[in-house]
Amino acid sequence: MSDLYTQNPVPPSLWHTSCQQRPLLAAQSGDLTADVVIIGAGIAGLSAALEFSKKGIACVVLEAKQPGWGASGRNGGMVIPGLKYDPNELTKRYGSSADSLIDMVGGAADFVFDLVRKYDIDCEARQEGWIQTAHNPSSLHVAENKVSQWQKWGANVRLLDKEEVQDRIGSNRYLGGWIDYRGGVINPLKYTLGLLNRARKLGAKVYGGNRALSITRENNSWCVKTENGYVVRANKVLITTNGYTDDLWPNLKKTILPVNSFIIATEPLCETLRKKVLPYGQACTDSRRLLVYFRYNDEGRFIFGGRGTISEPYSTKQWAHIEKNMLDIFPQLKHAAIEYRWAGRVGVTKDALVHAHQPAPGVYALLGFNGRGIALATRMAVALAQSMITGIKSVFPYPETPIKPIPLHSWHKFYIGSGVAWFRLLDKLEQNHK
Repeated sequence: MSDLYTQNPVPPSLWHTSCQQRPLLAAQSGDLTADVVIIGAGIAGLSAALEFSKKGIACVVLEAKQPGWGASGRNGGMVIPGLKYDPNELTKRYGSSADSLIDMVGGAADFVFDLVRKYDIDCEARQEGWIQTAHNPSSLHVAENKVSQWQKWGANVRLLDKEEVQDRIGSNRYLGGWIDYRGGVINPLKYTLGLLNRARKLGAKVYGGNRALSITRENNSWCVKTENGYVVRANKVLITTNGYTDDLWPNLKKTILPVNSFIIATEPLCETLRKKVLPYGQACTDSRRLLVYFRYNDEGRFIFGGRGTISEPYSTKQWAHIEKNMLDIFPQLKHAAIEYRWAGRVGVTKDALVHAHQPAPGVYALLGFNGRGIALATRMAVALAQSMITGIKSVFPYPETPIKPIPLHSWHKFYIGSGVAWFRLLDKLEQNHK
């Protein structure tokens, strides 16, 4: 953990003290054997581990830090169904095979809340809907399109006019929007640790503080060597490192743009303010290119997030633009103290789609959730695990693609930074001329 987070500790309901209070298995000497080794103990890796363990598949999970240390424990807690693309675009891309894919991703949020209930995971889960606001006429038209498409798929969604958005949000900044009642919120760290605890009870072996250094093929097994000097031998390997992907597998890191999401949390708000700001308690994101998102947690803290710096933060001043954005939308909060700040890396792909790869027989990778990792990582990791167990590809109705590095990936900090500046300018111009 960096000095910044040490100096600005986030409470257990939002950060990693619970990881420290519940130590994982220590590293051991010698080799381990398993049916599957998973690299990355975030939501995707632990969801897969839970599914493998439930089916009696011997599973080892390796994590460089501690489970939930990455964006799985440091995201905004939004449980949003669907991909960035809507049903019509997915059908255009994948033809008739898109039907089962749309069902899978469209039902991803329901899947999360069903899993929370099934395993009685204490994670402040509330499935009361997700609102996406429209900041200009163009985004309002997009919202109308989304509602029309998802309604044809039987989703519980509807359009919101300007007055209803203002009533539900507590801000006059938006022209309208739409609500998807499949969505909701959870405490992401508690959810991740809940997956961890259930997977371990079913037999998964999880090793924190054990970075995987190499994956090699030896004597008909995959051998994963760790920095602590031991080897895990398994028939199959699943890589779920998302925004923290390194050079473990050739070129995989170059398919992901790691973008920091910055989040702040206020002091618990009084009842008067809560009746004025997001009074119905639904999760919300806006439609700008550099979107912001906001919700309440169970303590009554207002949680507000958006894009941050490319590099890891080192000063609380780096959250100043997030605080400004919050007050621009909600001037009612000008006297609410900001008590906590944190950040986590989102794994962004060039095409805004999740990437599933099988670069070698028995080696799989699932990453690039583009800010929708709670729902998509859970649902898709479970489906991929089921496909790996059964050998039936249709169980995972999502196309596997070859690993294709993003051109000039080593320059990603430069062109992400330039893109952010350009998008910020466009958003500002649109806001001024709506």
